[in-house]
Amino acid sequence: MTASGERSDEPAVSPKTWIAVSGGLLGAFLAVLNIQITNASLPYIEGGIGTGGVNGTWISTAYLIGEIIVIPMTDFLSRVFSLRRYLIANTALFLLFSALCGQASSLSEMIVFRILQGFAGGVMIPLAFTIVLTMLPRSKHALGFAGFAVTATFAPAIGPTIGGYFTDNYGWPYVFYVNLVPGAVMLGALCYALPSSAMQLGLFRQGDWRGVALMAVGLAAFQTVLDDGNVYDWFGSPFIVKLSLVAAIAIGTFVVLEFFTPQPLINFRLLGRRNFGLGTLGNFLLGFALYGSAYLLPQYLAVSQGFDSEQAGEVMAWTGLPQLLVIPLVPLLMKRIDARLLVGTGLLIFAVSCFMNLYLDQNYAAPQLFWPNIIRALGQSIVMTPISAIAMVGIGPTEAGAASGLFNMMRNLGGAIGTAAVETFFTKREQFHSAIINEHVSLLEPATRDRLADLQQYFMSHGFPDPAGATHRAIIAVGQIIRAQATIMGYADAFGLLGAILIIAILPVSLLRKGMGSGGGAH
Repeated sequence: MTASGERSDEPAVSPKTWIAVSGGLLGAFLAVLNIQITNASLPYIEGGIGTGGVNGTWISTAYLIGEIIVIPMTDFLSRVFSLRRYLIANTALFLLFSALCGQASSLSEMIVFRILQGFAGGVMIPLAFTIVLTMLPRSKHALGFAGFAVTATFAPAIGPTIGGYFTDNYGWPYVFYVNLVPGAVMLGALCYALPSSAMQLGLFRQGDWRGVALMAVGLAAFQTVLDDGNVYDWFGSPFIVKLSLVAAIAIGTFVVLEFFTPQPLINFRLLGRRNFGLGTLGNFLLGFALYGSAYLLPQYLAVSQGFDSEQAGEVMAWTGLPQLLVIPLVPLLMKRIDARLLVGTGLLIFAVSCFMNLYLDQNYAAPQLFWPNIIRALGQSIVMTPISAIAMVGIGPTEAGAASGLFNMMRNLGGAIGTAAVETFFTKREQFHSAIINEHVSLLEPATRDRLADLQQYFMSHGFPDPAGATHRAIIAVGQIIRAQATIMGYADAFGLLGAILIIAILPVSLLRKGMGSGGGAH
């Protein structure tokens, strides 16, 4: 059957339905945006609430913990309270907690409000996906998935840009207040356009509450390990070891019990379906690279190039803004090109953009990053719409909520693991390069002695007349040069890691069964 044949008896999509879909997608955009929006502004937020260093990372971690726990629960709770009531209530709560985050005056307040903000915001991601699957006909799925791709790839890329702009021009609280106006628009759209349905409060008795408890404990512990592991030297820390054991036991027990629970919180059996299982694996690896690169590039610009948050945001904009031009064209490509080929091509282009940053140096800044960022934007734009469509081939309307929660949880989990892996990999590679360079910088080497002599003369003519003091300054300067070079080489290696992950992600995509270009059924 042709795609046009499938569309012949489909009713036209009403404007009210499109308003509901648009409201849902706007919510998913805000939820994903808030994962990354604080990254460029973290030093300013830490200063505003009187914390910093290790503790400051909890400003980001707390939101992720709330979000990653609630996503798998969303399908069940949306059936209990009805999708309309549950989404509208959590949208209102998201706006409330966003405002409270902007008013926080201590780290403990910020952590509580960020967890609650993430818990409310996490609901909006899978429900936007569910709305696309259930309210749009099959012929319009590709268009809906294109809108969802904007939330999944454009939001993380543009997050540091928006955060940096508002921090530098209005102050860090506006990083959170920026949610209020679009959130109010979303709330109005959902109240007007989402259809009503009855609550099923009796489902509470059938809830997999044992699974909820195990999953919450396991994922919270796991997310904490990922975020704090590098700070505490991973398994060299008893704290990280104990937390890892808690995560492993809780998550392992949860996964096993879900296969024997009559009404499981997460339907892991869906992963046994070829397209959904392989598509979810590809989505997990995409999340690894997507969030890993969104973390890595601002860090490189801040540490190696001395960029402030707004300057870093302007560079990151070239990873985000072109996506707004490309993503709307992807549904048209899907009508003519096999979705698997589109996904593979997008992953390859994304990988190439990472490999273009393998040769960083002290002069590799905004102008040199322009083309890698444009190419990265092109690759990211091409991937998300077709991978969502082809992974959902064969998923029925009754399974849409469960599939949406699992699919989106795995991308966010991939992002959390990717960010931690990139941070740790960079640290280890920086140490490796520093050790290698130090081996070749010896006082026995004529080049080293000549360099120290030149620096000694420089410092003696710039306020250090004492030869011994000038020599000491020269040695410090050489150490700083070594550290700077090792740091740049570590960042280059981290970009190489992301490129390799994306190449690996092409393998599960190549094993997918062919799906209709429009996002319809499988051949």
